[in-house]
Amino acid sequence: MIRLKKNIIYIHTHDSGRMLSPYGYDVPTPNLKKFAEDATLFRQAYCVGPTCSPSRAGLLTGMYPHSNGMLGLAQRGFGLQDYSQHLVQFLKKQGYHSVLCGIQHEVGSYLNPEEGAKTIGYDENISADNANYPEEELVKWDYLNAQRVSDWLTRADKEQPFFLSYGLFATHRKFPTGEKNGIDSKYVMPPYPIPDNEVTREDYAGYLKSSSWFDDSFKIVIDTLKHEGLYEDSIIIFTTDHGIAFPFSKCNLTDAGIGVSFIMRVPESNTKGEVVESLVSQVDLFPTICDLLNIKKPENLQGVSFAELFVDPKVEVREEVFAEVNFHTSYEPTRCIRTSQYKYIRYYDEEYLKVNMSNIDNSPTKSYYLENGLDQVVKYKEAFYDLVYDPGERNNVADEPRYADVLKEMRQKLVEYQKKTNDPLLHGNIEVKEGWKVNKQECINPSSKNPNDYVKAREYSC
Repeated sequence: MIRLKKNIIYIHTHDSGRMLSPYGYDVPTPNLKKFAEDATLFRQAYCVGPTCSPSRAGLLTGMYPHSNGMLGLAQRGFGLQDYSQHLVQFLKKQGYHSVLCGIQHEVGSYLNPEEGAKTIGYDENISADNANYPEEELVKWDYLNAQRVSDWLTRADKEQPFFLSYGLFATHRKFPTGEKNGIDSKYVMPPYPIPDNEVTREDYAGYLKSSSWFDDSFKIVIDTLKHEGLYEDSIIIFTTDHGIAFPFSKCNLTDAGIGVSFIMRVPESNTKGEVVESLVSQVDLFPTICDLLNIKKPENLQGVSFAELFVDPKVEVREEVFAEVNFHTSYEPTRCIRTSQYKYIRYYDEEYLKVNMSNIDNSPTKSYYLENGLDQVVKYKEAFYDLVYDPGERNNVADEPRYADVLKEMRQKLVEYQKKTNDPLLHGNIEVKEGWKVNKQECINPSSKNPNDYVKAREYSC
């Protein structure tokens, strides 16, 4: 039987960027690669914010973080202004049954799926208990959740369409320890821009182990979909929230921070096994799903449907993408616009143009940087990069005369976007509200127990 409405399977990892084998990296994810060969792989997909809750909230509401209210991390007191704008509640009105298994990052702690499922409005939460897992073993919780998903799929009502969100802790820190898949730190290379040394190799080997755990879990879900005859009746989405949890990736508006894996299988599409080079943003997924299901779009959506790319992979659906940072652990108001050739980043906190060190997850690699002058690294008020000649975004050409005209155009487009979406930064800094947990910008440790390392409510964060 073929359903009139396709199921939607949303599988998402934590902090993976594009560091996975379908994107050419030597990462042990063969099952994801096999899936990519039977799906559509987007090479130029970007998140709306390189920090966990804002990114996911943007994808699941079709709205930018400063518009949907998710200015920072849910576990630090931030939330959506209106949970009825969540994709889950929209699909439920269309007759979909909704199921959560594992990580969600739009409500409270991401390790409390029961609270998240209730607030978001899922019909079921099938997540396993994670209380007895230390962080470095939460990949085993992922694996158990994959089995929970498999069990649910075998008994699912084959006549009712469903939305299933399977969220994994992998590849979040802390990374798993012990042996996995023969990974040896002596023979790995940390990704750019991380320097290559004994400390960083060992750290990156932990990421590879976590990736391998994810891939094992992913296989269980895909195999079950095929076995139960649901594979051809489902739109399957694999993505992640933002770049890897290493310095100068996660929580940065360079491509290392906002570039994401995005692989999507639409059963009737012409682009299974194809690679798409067109720019897309995760904020575009909601309107795309509406078009694929032939459902009228909500008026609040800010993304652009890329459904046409499943017919013709060469179509250009947008000329630029936008991304932002407001709060991660500390306040770091930043905006960017990216085209196929250029990137413009604006840092609004002009009184603190240094690295917000607490916005870098604690790790051996961070410690290495701290020992080598991380506190002296500065940011530009404006950064402009020619991505053809500088894909690593390390040569700021904002002051070069030959780029003056295109820089002016990028500035103007960014402001037009901010006006259109009513960006609060147009009116000054964002005031810290009661209930938000925000580190001071000079704080080093995001998990500091010192109350003097935190901003008080009603204070501006700069």
